[in-house]
Amino acid sequence: MCKVAGKLRRYKHERGQALSDNSRRKTVALLLVCLFGFLYFVSGCKKPTQSKITIGSKFFTEQVVLAELVAQHIEAKTGIPVVRKTNLGGTLLVHKALLSGDLDLYVEYTGTALTAVLNEKPQGTAADVYSRVKKEYAERFQLEVTEPLGFENTFAMVIRGDDAQKLHLRTLSDLASVALHWRVGVGYEFLERPDGFPGLSKRYQLQFADAPKVMDLGLIYRALVGHQVDVVAGNSTDGLIDALGLMALEDDQHYFPPYDAVPIVRESTLGRFPQLRAALADLGGKVSASDIRKINYAVDAQHQDAAAVVRAFRAEKGL
Repeated sequence: MCKVAGKLRRYKHERGQALSDNSRRKTVALLLVCLFGFLYFVSGCKKPTQSKITIGSKFFTEQVVLAELVAQHIEAKTGIPVVRKTNLGGTLLVHKALLSGDLDLYVEYTGTALTAVLNEKPQGTAADVYSRVKKEYAERFQLEVTEPLGFENTFAMVIRGDDAQKLHLRTLSDLASVALHWRVGVGYEFLERPDGFPGLSKRYQLQFADAPKVMDLGLIYRALVGHQVDVVAGNSTDGLIDALGLMALEDDQHYFPPYDAVPIVRESTLGRFPQLRAALADLGGKVSASDIRKINYAVDAQHQDAAAVVRAFRAEKGL
């Protein structure tokens, strides 16, 4: 009887041990499932690594053209897919999109970066301004200012060609003699910038008939030709200046700073795509003021497709 009871106790012990081992195995398996599930959830929450870059532009023809030029060159030289986001708006809006990561790259002008973004005085040589902007953009924004494309696009006060001839107007100093009877049209940025309308008026002692009429940059030359205004703040590389028989007045007192066109790219983007640096450097010095005026003319005056015009330019330059 005692032997039977002993065997029964040993059976129950072994059975309990087996159940205990089985329970532990189930517990470990459950923990592993939970762990793998957690790791999968965490990895799913991480932003996936981008396999493309996004290039943006401001809201005027030259900016759209430059975005397309850089995009085509990157695609051809590196094979990186490029998304175009053009005609986004003014300087500060596009700069903000670059900082937020919505854009990886866009083309800026050194004088604009110095005054509109860094809020510094418009002064210094082209080399001075470039060095200052490059240093401050790296330190403040973790953005790299790459090599200049090869041309400057400065602000230009533009008048009708027949007025220039009839009134013997050649410089901005000459404009002071007629400004009191003239109406001026400007883009909204130019009205507020440190290198814009208030400083220009003070430097050249310009007093106009009315407060500046603010309009989209795409409409200023139409307004000038249509005699809605008598002088407008345009850009020196605008193709429509020659096409419409207009004249840009000389900045004889050198009010405006240098405005070299430079691609600006996020440092994190260069980290993800190391080959991008060489592709951007390859564009350095390849676009002259004459080149960009011809391209702008083809798009603005001849209504050619921007992508097609850029493609033809790249073929001509062997890019």
